[in-house]
Amino acid sequence: MRTVLIANRGEIAVRVVRAAAEAGLRSVAVYADQDADALHVRLADTAVALPGETAAATYLDVEALLAAAASSGADAVHPGYGFLSENAEFARAVEAAGLIWIGPTPETIEALGDKVTARAIARDAGAPLAPGSPAPLTGAAQAEEFADEVGLPVMIKAAHGGGGRGMRVARTREEVAGAFESATREAVAAFGRGECFVEKFLEAPRHLEVQVLGDGRGGVTVVGDRDCSLQRRNQKLVEEAPAPGLTDDQRRAVHAAARDICAAVDYRGAGTVEFLLGADGTLSFCEVNTRLQVEHPVTELVTGVDLVREQFRIAAGDGPSFTRTPEVRGHAFEFRINAEDPGRGFLPSPGRVERLRVPSGPGVRWDGGVEAGDAVVAAFDSLVGKLLVHAGDRDTALARARRALAEFEVTGIATVLPFARAVVDEPDFSTEGFAVGTQWIESELMPRLEPQLRPAADDRPALLRLPIEIDGRRATIGLPAAFLAALGSAPGPAAPPEVRDEHELTARTPGTLTAWLVEDGADVVAGQDVAVVEAMKMEARVPAHRAGALHHVAAEGAPLAAGAVLARID
Repeated sequence: MRTVLIANRGEIAVRVVRAAAEAGLRSVAVYADQDADALHVRLADTAVALPGETAAATYLDVEALLAAAASSGADAVHPGYGFLSENAEFARAVEAAGLIWIGPTPETIEALGDKVTARAIARDAGAPLAPGSPAPLTGAAQAEEFADEVGLPVMIKAAHGGGGRGMRVARTREEVAGAFESATREAVAAFGRGECFVEKFLEAPRHLEVQVLGDGRGGVTVVGDRDCSLQRRNQKLVEEAPAPGLTDDQRRAVHAAARDICAAVDYRGAGTVEFLLGADGTLSFCEVNTRLQVEHPVTELVTGVDLVREQFRIAAGDGPSFTRTPEVRGHAFEFRINAEDPGRGFLPSPGRVERLRVPSGPGVRWDGGVEAGDAVVAAFDSLVGKLLVHAGDRDTALARARRALAEFEVTGIATVLPFARAVVDEPDFSTEGFAVGTQWIESELMPRLEPQLRPAADDRPALLRLPIEIDGRRATIGLPAAFLAALGSAPGPAAPPEVRDEHELTARTPGTLTAWLVEDGADVVAGQDVAVVEAMKMEARVPAHRAGALHHVAAEGAPLAAGAVLARID
């Protein structure tokens, strides 16, 4: 293995580029039009274009990625996280092309990526399990029948994929059908597959996970555990290692279950086994993520293990560099710095980063995907980077986190920094009073957060592609729109949104109109959810701003600029 193509973008692509450089490997970046000058492109040894502006046309295009590997001379592929990282068909195609897949075998990805099959494997391994459906649901009626039998609340979950997408909680029977439809729709958009299952929802649960490394021959080493309970929309915002407040029996139980589940499938490479711990003490297997996690650095900081380097070793056939669980030293936190406005319900805030001053000093690490002047684009996720702190114990790490977050400065976009600064001072997040769960942010903290100023929309294309002829051969050149704008050949930044007719319901952020929830011409009341918009990989409902008869303007599937008219309410 000499040259690694990184089938991803942003922060994780930067992380793998740096690990490859330290391992003496050549790195190949790929990029969509918007990422032509992205940090991962600038840092890699070489970069290959994936012409297009959507995930489907670029980072999810298997043929385009394989062509990039062939043209660059890559002999291995690292999928990062998200996109195709847990796609068995992509892994199979990579290996069929004669390349090294840096991850589990396609068969393992299929077995553990299907959450219904994974539950069966966990059951056979003796892992703790909450009640759940034994097979994917054929419709909302099955979910309702399960709720009638087991009791409410229930959670509808996508059978494929991860990252908190395709998950909905129903607390009343009337909500079950809508939750099934919403989870299915989001699963199709995120993973290309809509199969869902249902399981009993644990109230006020903590989210625990165990990091493992497998040698591919049945040997599995537990590297450590984490707590990832601070989430919004089932997506993590703050993670820490080790998981605080567990009893010795609970820690032994999740470590043993994680090891046994992965050993049963001859797991190869880095993976994470996730569990929920209910407020009543119920412990339940959740899923296996057959890839590197966003939060892997907190485990690296407390164990001294470079998990990406271990991935390289295992993929090359050398196996892990250790086979016993490493000693945990101190405590670490990770704060995801997303381009979102917590005061507006974590509304995505794409735009250009004008100023970025990251903290430093003892025990502080920044894994960034952008620098000052770079853009956080609406077509992809909202992660700017990850702030990590490490200290000798949890209280000292919290103090270090307060200092580092106070030093952090980002302008040009709204970010979750105000949330992070608030949460480290919350009594429920203190070491002695630790009492957060996966719904704590929405129920306890979010109502107290203030909105931020957000940038005006900039709807210029990232690249303008023009046909040219070079030595009698046709080629295509991509020129930055900003460059052409300076020459007067392309439109400049969009003007600030004009004052709209009071009858117009408009999009709050760039995205895609996923679904209408009411028929054209239907009467609605103020505050009623009328549409679903997906932005930066998150699905959000749009409420009516007034009462009246709603008339559709935008069609389902339509791309939306910030301020675009969705409907009229007369």
